[in-house]
Amino acid sequence: MGYFLRRLLALACLAACGAGQAEGLQVLHWWKSASERKAVDLIAAKLNEENIGWRDSMIPNGSGVGAGIVLRSRMLAKDAPEVAQVNGIVIRDWARLDLLLDLDVVAAAGKWDKLLLPTVAAAIQSDGHVYAAPLGVHRINTLFYNRKLFTQYKLAPPSTWAEFEHAAGVLQQAGVVPLAQSSEPWQVATLFETLVLAEGADFYRALFQRRDAGAYQDARLTAALGRLRHLKRWMNQPVPERTWDDTTRQLADGEAGMLVMGDWAKGELNARGLATDEGFGCAYVPGTAAYHLYNIDTLSMLATRESHRSAQERLAAIIMAPAIQNEYNQIKGSIPVLRNPQLAKMDSCARASFKLFSSGPQAQIPSLVHRMATDELVRDAMVAEVHRFFLDDNVKVADTQRRLGTIARTFSKTQ
Repeated sequence: MGYFLRRLLALACLAACGAGQAEGLQVLHWWKSASERKAVDLIAAKLNEENIGWRDSMIPNGSGVGAGIVLRSRMLAKDAPEVAQVNGIVIRDWARLDLLLDLDVVAAAGKWDKLLLPTVAAAIQSDGHVYAAPLGVHRINTLFYNRKLFTQYKLAPPSTWAEFEHAAGVLQQAGVVPLAQSSEPWQVATLFETLVLAEGADFYRALFQRRDAGAYQDARLTAALGRLRHLKRWMNQPVPERTWDDTTRQLADGEAGMLVMGDWAKGELNARGLATDEGFGCAYVPGTAAYHLYNIDTLSMLATRESHRSAQERLAAIIMAPAIQNEYNQIKGSIPVLRNPQLAKMDSCARASFKLFSSGPQAQIPSLVHRMATDELVRDAMVAEVHRFFLDDNVKVADTQRRLGTIARTFSKTQ
């Protein structure tokens, strides 16, 4: 190849790469609350220090349903962002469609195989390749309680359903809403999946991971659905539809005594000025103390233009830097994805979460609602069915069990 041709190609490459850098990376996600924005801003600032812009594309929705719809439509329109929040089994599905860039080079350079907790490492891979940068691990079966209220009414954080009922009765008698809850579909289903887990980890796996036909007629599913309906007596009437951070605010302001929510609520409570172990405490949903119902937040790099690859890989490397991991998760309420994080920087809730999650697979339970246990079609159909049951007291438990079983059978046949 002649000198002038080589020089022309080099200049073309520099122009393309420079354009990619100048434009920065557009990042599609659903982090909207005060604590989420603070955590996002931390990563964006670190990326900017590398002279790479973070162009925010936030689609508000607590569980990411809206963001998923927008991302799919933009992919079809050939207008995909460079980066997107893509969690759980969706990573595998998108990778197999050749829509994601592999991060094998950056993972190898950063020795991710040595740094990452094994379950996290497995979650970001498909067919032997790395397709996402993991941000943090959330524990979903967390029962938050307002410490001021519990002290005032001489209550202990409940470890059994009998203790929960006692605390709820005392709070309600005092004019306090016992359990903060939204009727938003994913929030209802998040409460429900913790109630299923309370019936046993193997039963949970049979229902949501293996989708065993017999599990949908099991008396334990009857019990979980019955408890979901029973718990409505301890909520606002009618149960309002509101965002999760508004649900969390109810606990923070002392309007409610308890809240079942992923530990992203802890980050929001901290952002509202409540200190862990002072303003609020973290317990667990009764019957689930031995289990960590988890969600892993991840960012994937979309196969848009090759000129963006270096910036995309740099973002992935920044996310996995131990200092960023520790600071980000301290803000977000989650725990780092690292085998050896800085435990001294964690509060009591995070240390308990990390100790349990890192104890091994027997404690780790993947969330249905947050896309860790099964694919999106099954997840969406089951969430809708549970939501229907929750809203309408005329829907029979047996009918909901039958419909959930039909969903499981139907989608099993199509996979």
